[in-house]
Amino acid sequence: MDDEQTEQVKDSEPLVLQTPAQFKALGHPVRHRMVNVLRQRPATLRQMTGALGMAKGTIAYHVRVLREAGIVRLAETRQVRGGTEQYFALVSRGFKLAEDADVGSEFLVKAALDEMLPEAPGQADHTLLRHFWLTPDEAHALAAQLARQNDELTPPNNPRGDAYGLLVTLYRADIPSLAPDDEG
Repeated sequence: MDDEQTEQVKDSEPLVLQTPAQFKALGHPVRHRMVNVLRQRPATLRQMTGALGMAKGTIAYHVRVLREAGIVRLAETRQVRGGTEQYFALVSRGFKLAEDADVGSEFLVKAALDEMLPEAPGQADHTLLRHFWLTPDEAHALAAQLARQNDELTPPNNPRGDAYGLLVTLYRADIPSLAPDDEG
């Protein structure tokens, strides 16, 4: 397998977040936004500067933090007008929390809250909390179905329309169950 094939395989597996450096890197709102920009495709510092509306030095600093945390990699270099242009990419298209990570879903909830835009007229905004009573097999099947749906809705290098976030957490809830109603 050549290096390019190795990178493609690596990109298809989610990066398991487990180190304090990774959580610190992703916990900063600027770096979180940079990750969302890089989910679209590899980009140069100049391209990220334009997308995020920040100074090149600021972007370079945050890219360095993300690289040191193992979240971003140098994807490609190109010679342009007497200089070298560097393209940065995520090491993986997705992330998942390590099972033994000290942080949990609150980390993801905070990230989602930080990127939420205020509701706008005519936009499809909907936040709700629902509870389902499922067997363990049904919960596993639902998790697998949600993963497949995510893959269908996020084709690589094909952004279309406005970006929407979907935070889905399938968790066992601490909700007491009523005994069956005695009718009689």
